[in-house]
Amino acid sequence: MNGWIILAAFAVALGAGLWLVIRPGRTVAELIAAALLVALAGYAWQGSPALLGRPTGPHDNRQPPANLFADERGKWLEQVGVDAQALDAADGLIRSGDAAYAAGILRAGLEHRPRSATLWIGLGNAIAQYADGLVTPPARYAFEHASQLAPDSPAPAYFLGLALAQSGDLDGAEQSWRELIAKAPPGAPWRSAVEDKLAAIDRARTLR
Repeated sequence: MNGWIILAAFAVALGAGLWLVIRPGRTVAELIAAALLVALAGYAWQGSPALLGRPTGPHDNRQPPANLFADERGKWLEQVGVDAQALDAADGLIRSGDAAYAAGILRAGLEHRPRSATLWIGLGNAIAQYADGLVTPPARYAFEHASQLAPDSPAPAYFLGLALAQSGDLDGAEQSWRELIAKAPPGAPWRSAVEDKLAAIDRARTLR
């Protein structure tokens, strides 16, 4: 009978709270009482008031894959503007484990700005996050389409390599970054960052 006790206590507390807050007249009080009775009847019909209460089992507390894109994008992409705001929202959703919603936000942005390389890069990351960190064909397409839209930008190839490295595909990451280095203009300020990533790949291989 635990269910009935809890529900009755809740109904009394709710009714008393409404009475103290709004001081309803007779008509309103009758409506409130009717609503509570409907709730009680609905619980009796659909619920299981005779069952004993017991704690539920543990929830699935798996953490989403680490989002290195969110940690590094400030060095490669604009941090202000509409596209940056969309990436901020997507990053927040990915951190909370809602990569599908993150991808949805970015797709909505692309409906208005289909030639935004920034949003295509973010979409590639979101799709990979949704796939538990794997660079699926749709994710790869998003990165490569961003590269087509912004052929002079190092960001698409860099973040494709980062996503591949995060998925465990060190060979794919190395290929993306070495191709980027090969096309780097003299004195490119980002060259050393890519070289550092290639060195990290070499170190990771020695530990295998």
